[in-house]
Amino acid sequence: MSIVIIDTACANLSSLKFCIERLGYDVLVTADAAKIKAAKKVFLPGVGAAGAAMQIINERKIPEVVRELTQPVLGICLGMQLMTEHSAEGDVDCIGLIPGEINPIDAPEHVRIPHMGWNTLSTIPEHPLFEGITKDDYFYFVHSLCAAPSQFTLATCDYGQTFSASIAKDNFMGVQFHPERSGKSGAKIIKNFLEMKA
Repeated sequence: MSIVIIDTACANLSSLKFCIERLGYDVLVTADAAKIKAAKKVFLPGVGAAGAAMQIINERKIPEVVRELTQPVLGICLGMQLMTEHSAEGDVDCIGLIPGEINPIDAPEHVRIPHMGWNTLSTIPEHPLFEGITKDDYFYFVHSLCAAPSQFTLATCDYGQTFSASIAKDNFMGVQFHPERSGKSGAKIIKNFLEMKA
């Protein structure tokens, strides 16, 4: 199986690469359009600010490539947010793969922002990406903005407000947490994605 992590130049790609390799898969980190299109599974990672990230990936013409993909694509953290239509962070248009907008977490004053640390999911779907995942599984989050629940929400999490911990439309899926930094539970998510039928 050909697995690609898109080199967005705005993520810690090594931790995701090592997690995939620990599961027994070979993986290529690349921004080459032909190799991305030829892959069976594609990861879209990202950390940092949406405005800066979109500038980088636009320069690399990554949005045009990703929009044409028909194989399963998994966005992680900022990568998930960039799959939506717009982010308030930098007031920037995103790739537009999944309807929705990214806005600051609407949290009471006593709730610390960013949401940083381990949390469980408040709702878990019957979806291949979450096979074997329960409300006892913890995932590692680091974010100040989020997608509100919508018809494209797979899983939710509660922190100051209820937000989309995972979204999906067609072959495009995203998780707000970092599965590659979430121990066995996160590795299960990645394994589920890699074993998902196209």
